Amino acid sequence: MARNLRASFLAFFLLMVLVSSFFRSSQAAGIAIYWGQNGGEGSLAATCATGYYQYVNLAFLITFGAGQTPVLNLAGHCDPPSGTCKSLSNDINACQSRGIKVLLSLGGGVGNYRLTSAEDAKQVANYLWNNFLGGQSNSRPLGNAILDGIDFDIEAGSGLYWDDLARALAAFSSQRKVYLSAAPQCPFPDAHLNTAISTGLFDYVWIQFYNNPPCQYTNNANNLIASWNQWTSVKCNKLFLGLPAAPEAAPSGGYIPPDVLISQVLPYIKSSPKYAGIMLWNKYYDRGYSSAIKDIKFGNDKNPEINLPGHCNPATNGCKIISDGIRYCQKRGIKVMLSLGGGIGNYSLASKEMPKTCQFTCGTMSWVDGPFQDL
Repeated sequence: MARNLRASFLAFFLLMVLVSSFFRSSQAAGIAIYWGQNGGEGSLAATCATGYYQYVNLAFLITFGAGQTPVLNLAGHCDPPSGTCKSLSNDINACQSRGIKVLLSLGGGVGNYRLTSAEDAKQVANYLWNNFLGGQSNSRPLGNAILDGIDFDIEAGSGLYWDDLARALAAFSSQRKVYLSAAPQCPFPDAHLNTAISTGLFDYVWIQFYNNPPCQYTNNANNLIASWNQWTSVKCNKLFLGLPAAPEAAPSGGYIPPDVLISQVLPYIKSSPKYAGIMLWNKYYDRGYSSAIKDIKFGNDKNPEINLPGHCNPATNGCKIISDGIRYCQKRGIKVMLSLGGGIGNYSLASKEMPKTCQFTCGTMSWVDGPFQDL
């Protein structure tokens, strides 16, 4: 039993060396999440308080364009016609105070939306600016909170005039920055958003690698990687790998178990300079996926956080049992190193003093401070 335990520890640390990522001291990759389509997913404020997400898309504005009265649908959370969604203003502000960007998502898989002309696109842009962004209106559905931008999740109709909408929204950035994101399907180019994305105005593109068998993960990542390589040619510097947070979130497939994502998919995907993180559909289905793929957190006065999913829980001092396994490896001449950063995480160094902070490797800390006991 002891020999098997030691062997498993040895295999674990060898695996850590093989899949460890290089450290980047600038800005780490992040996780974007869609929120709003299930009342059982928890509040917006609680979603942001988890610390897992850097971007939250409020889903969806399901009706707009062609002279229609816009309709916001946040299923199960609030009722826009009665004004109850204005209570989300405080939640939005709370998210933004944590540095999280909150965007309104347009469209979705079910809705009645379309643009009939460039002028129609301009009118929609004016509505969005005055009712959700930095403009003014007496009928702001989400209250006085100012959203950071607009997400294009266009899955119906034609591809006409979405580029005009992007240009009209981007023009408001002269008054206050309007972040633009797009959520195209993974078949390249996207049937609805190709022209819009080609404007180069989008800050983020989170590609949906699910419910699309030709380019999603299906027992291997070959089709996904081939599609990703095509997407790296678009005029956007921040691309996100869009995935379902659970198998049931994508009836037509595309779910990737966290361990497979970390060991088989991300090592290739994040080699692209345009890789910026993971997008997940959606908060209701995210019952541990984000925590499983989130890497170590440190720097800028954050409490360092180590992530060894499936092995131990540092928050309960559960990783101290690994101490014997580390010594076992070291006695056999095997060097055991802690990998900083990774494809998903929240880490940076703001000064020359920050690297001097000891937590895992310095001998001056008491054993209760280190997650691996007295090593």
